[in-house]
Amino acid sequence: MDGHGRLFEIGVSFRYAQEHEWVMQAITGFLSAYFMEDPGFRLKRHLHELETGMYVWICEAPGEKFMRRLIKRLQVDIPPFELYQRDSDSDGPTRQVIDLPSRHPQREDDV
Repeated sequence: MDGHGRLFEIGVSFRYAQEHEWVMQAITGFLSAYFMEDPGFRLKRHLHELETGMYVWICEAPGEKFMRRLIKRLQVDIPPFELYQRDSDSDGPTRQVIDLPSRHPQREDDV
């Protein structure tokens, strides 16, 4: 880290990536543009985890509030998703994972 902020990860689940293949390019473009808009943000690395199938962007940002704002803006540009947080086992960054929305079973009184 360059001392400008904390490391965060944005991940896209295999299921979401399969359903919306174009989203990986869209997120990369969005994060690149975000860097141009706010110099406190840096996109450090982009990778594809072969063991999980997850696409991951490692970012440096001023803090969690900044990342929440970034995710809210991203929600406008990509298909609906459910976001969950995966904490790191060590001192590594926290990962915000974008996944397909849960499908809740239809209740009988909704029929």
